[in-house]
Amino acid sequence: MKVPWFKNHRYMHSFYGFFSIAVILLWLKTYIVQATQFNLGIENVLQHFLLFLNPLGSAFLVLGIAFLFKGKKKYQKLLILYFLMSVLLYANVLYFRFFNDFITLPTLTQTQNFTDVSGSIITLVKPYDLLFFMDWILLIGLVYFKVFPKLEIVLSRRRVAAIFLFGIGISSINLALAEMDRPELLTRGFDRNYIVKYLGMYNYSIYDTVQSTKASAQRVLASSDDITEVINYTKSNQADPNPDYFGVGEGKNVIYIHLESIQTFLIDYKLHGEEVTPFLNSLTREENMLYFKNFFHQTAQGKTADAEFMIDNSLYGLPQGSAFTTKGLNTFQSAPAILGQKGYTSAVFHGNNGTFWNRDEIYKSMGYEHFFDSSYYDMKEEDMAEYGLMDKPFFEQSIPYLASLKQPFYTKFITVTHHYPFKLAEEEATIEPHTTGNKIVDNYFQTARYADEALEQFFGDLKDSGLYDNSIIILYGDHYGISNNHNKAMEEVLGKEITPFESAGLQRTPLLIHVPGVEGKVINEYSGQIDVLPTLLHLLGIHSGKYVQFGTDLLSDEHDELIPFRNGDFVSPKYTLTEGKFYDSKTGELLEEDLLEEAKKFQDMAQQRLDLSDKVVNGDLLRFYTPSGFTPVDRSKYQYEKSEETK
Repeated sequence: MKVPWFKNHRYMHSFYGFFSIAVILLWLKTYIVQATQFNLGIENVLQHFLLFLNPLGSAFLVLGIAFLFKGKKKYQKLLILYFLMSVLLYANVLYFRFFNDFITLPTLTQTQNFTDVSGSIITLVKPYDLLFFMDWILLIGLVYFKVFPKLEIVLSRRRVAAIFLFGIGISSINLALAEMDRPELLTRGFDRNYIVKYLGMYNYSIYDTVQSTKASAQRVLASSDDITEVINYTKSNQADPNPDYFGVGEGKNVIYIHLESIQTFLIDYKLHGEEVTPFLNSLTREENMLYFKNFFHQTAQGKTADAEFMIDNSLYGLPQGSAFTTKGLNTFQSAPAILGQKGYTSAVFHGNNGTFWNRDEIYKSMGYEHFFDSSYYDMKEEDMAEYGLMDKPFFEQSIPYLASLKQPFYTKFITVTHHYPFKLAEEEATIEPHTTGNKIVDNYFQTARYADEALEQFFGDLKDSGLYDNSIIILYGDHYGISNNHNKAMEEVLGKEITPFESAGLQRTPLLIHVPGVEGKVINEYSGQIDVLPTLLHLLGIHSGKYVQFGTDLLSDEHDELIPFRNGDFVSPKYTLTEGKFYDSKTGELLEEDLLEEAKKFQDMAQQRLDLSDKVVNGDLLRFYTPSGFTPVDRSKYQYEKSEETK
């Protein structure tokens, strides 16, 4: 009886045997990493089986490329391919530990940020991470010690093709089973967690590359006809201004304060018997302050940059990467440009490098006249945080620049001290850390207190300078500070279980708007970052209807309380969609079957908004539409280098 070729000992002691061991090692390693390092929400036996199966097809297909080379090169190429697969896997582990998300192709273009985040990366590395590459070292040892003699057995083209077909077959079975459990997996707006859970880390990378390439091609293929659908949608879904608020802030200065990583659960939270953010708490009750209690961040991979993008444009951030870094040369109709043509001076203040998040380029496209970056500040070593100048010296040094601006002005202050990994020198801390045993969570409260004290200092300076009473001041939380990776510790912080529904609720961040002469109150309507720009324009007496904006005025009776998240989930006063399940927003319970049809209509509406916004941003469609009375931004007018006058 003839022994099958794949069982022949000559084959198993040749490169084919080496290849087989490499496939098994990569398969098992990837499965273990996906199961232990990523919070994928495995719910049933089929999903766990798919998590186990999906690395196998990828291992065959990628490592099988080595068969296309001759002689010793097979071993070299396989080791290189194996190393690259391991690096990709480990890079996503580090990225997930920081962002609770996966790397996308556009994020790899953000190389200008790498130096600034290097300190945070070090905190993510674990002692056991060396194990991620031990299998690769083992394979090198097998080659070096000639465990597999270099038997030159050349597989026929048919047999090499069979290896690739086997990998394709496994991946096809994987996809078919995934579609059974999650229909339209690749065509609906599901988040990246689903793709990795069902198809695996490597297939996700292919999917992301295809999606990113398609998005990049949209600008080339776009035409003026594409903007018509968008304009019709935004005009038919705008909210008319509330006459009680329209124009009440006309001619006032605008000061945005970007509250880095502040989540709403901090408001009135007590630790060791003390309020963590006493000044911020007092602002929620201030006589001229509108406090939006159910305001949600809607950021994705761009985090801080996404928040800025929505605040300034009322356009959603992108599903992959950051519009700040990939769409910096687009045409925009941003707040600084709109207000600049109404006589406003515009400026951003940020104690970090101007290149971080490509700010020094995209701000020009948005029409910002001034950008006070780190080059304008005295960056003493003792005053530095992980991402730039600490908040107290930052605000203190910013006041003279702010006072020098011609009024009225539109300004934004971006703080950095209260940023992951929430490090603070002992002498700066005025409250003891939490006691959960999770260092990140425990330290979060110390940097939050520092940020609160800096905020109080800044408000005092604004009052002393005479700017406070003539300014609309908007404070907004940019994104979560504590990710889902720390839910166990957060359960101790909040004293309750963090279910998927509760996790969606933790995406609330503060929004406070101080308007001189307006009676303060707490507003419970659901709202998001996308809604801030039309709200501000109406407060200033400027109708937002002629601009392409996807948010609605928070103070309008027609405000839309459906708040989409970037992954296609949403919250609303009635229904919440998170992690693929629908909940009753009042009770937090899973929806009954008879309500699912209506809830899915909310999902479709949320996805439509995201899709149309993506058309605008990826296609750069605003170049085809100029609202009446608006002059397109000429980015060549703006240069942010420090002049002799400001030195």
